[in-house]
Amino acid sequence: MNPLRLIKLALAGSGVALGLFLLASSSFSKAPEPEDQKNAPAAAATGDYVGSDTCKACHEAQFNSFAETAHAKLSHTGWKTERQGCESCHGPGKAHVDAGGDKTKIRTFEHETAKQKSEACLSCHAGKEEHNNFRRGEHWRNDVGCTDCHSPHYSPTTPDKVAGPVATRNDAPSSLQALGRFGAHANDLAPAKMLVKNDPQLCLSCHNEMKGQFTRPFHHRVLEGAMKCSDCHNPHGGFELKQARLAVGSDAACVKCHSDKQGPFVFEHAPLKVEGCSSCHDTHGSANPKMLKRNQMNQLCIECHTNTLAIGAPNTPSFHNQSSTRFQNCTTCHAKIHGSNVNEFFFR
Repeated sequence: MNPLRLIKLALAGSGVALGLFLLASSSFSKAPEPEDQKNAPAAAATGDYVGSDTCKACHEAQFNSFAETAHAKLSHTGWKTERQGCESCHGPGKAHVDAGGDKTKIRTFEHETAKQKSEACLSCHAGKEEHNNFRRGEHWRNDVGCTDCHSPHYSPTTPDKVAGPVATRNDAPSSLQALGRFGAHANDLAPAKMLVKNDPQLCLSCHNEMKGQFTRPFHHRVLEGAMKCSDCHNPHGGFELKQARLAVGSDAACVKCHSDKQGPFVFEHAPLKVEGCSSCHDTHGSANPKMLKRNQMNQLCIECHTNTLAIGAPNTPSFHNQSSTRFQNCTTCHAKIHGSNVNEFFFR
């Protein structure tokens, strides 16, 4: 027989044997069940679902509120029958109804952890780009679940006692009050995405240290209502530091608005590409113009360019003498400090 033919048959036989071995090994092994999914309800037959109208008989207030939400409107989109309405989260209700409302016969989420509650939400929402990194985010690691920010039963007509007080009400904490007329009117609107409060008032209820930064003389206009925390951060997790949006560099969230600083430039300023905007700027707010970390420009520059402090230092022109006031504003000459296409020293 031709030797080349024998080699081909041997390779084919080894491939078949390897496939059978992998198939057999997978049939005998089972991946361990995650801790947060052990209490999840088992799959139920279609006949165990009774429909949301049956729930209304006892839970009318929750039903009327839920009926105005996006979840309740899935029936108009052709979504699977057994995944609509109340039972899409609480599980099939037939046993609960037959037992006269026994809470042990249905999923109530009452004693479940934040991660277990979130798993119920992620069973539908995990496939979206906005949510598919939630399990690697800071909120997940710190036991902040979906229902801590979102109200599954919330709608624009829900009373305040269900959704929590609006941040502009008189009984709201003064530290969370919005600044400016525009911000106050922005919070009069119903919260988007079934949030219990408007963003950023919801974020500030936990991250209250940012309130002081947003009230500094130079700041991003978040409390005024012109921006939101979620414009820069993804609350559902991500790969970037501080869960910054997008995944194309450390400053993707900044250059989305400040596009003239993005580049690429022929002559790049190293800190901008290596350390990012936050190496020079306080991203939330600062007492210094342009949200800089230092009061004087030269104090910020000499943190890296230390050779300008020494008179007569090698490769340093004499007019960089920092003892003279007229040379202390570096950007008078180095105007294109974020990058330049015409000069390696970032001149105009």
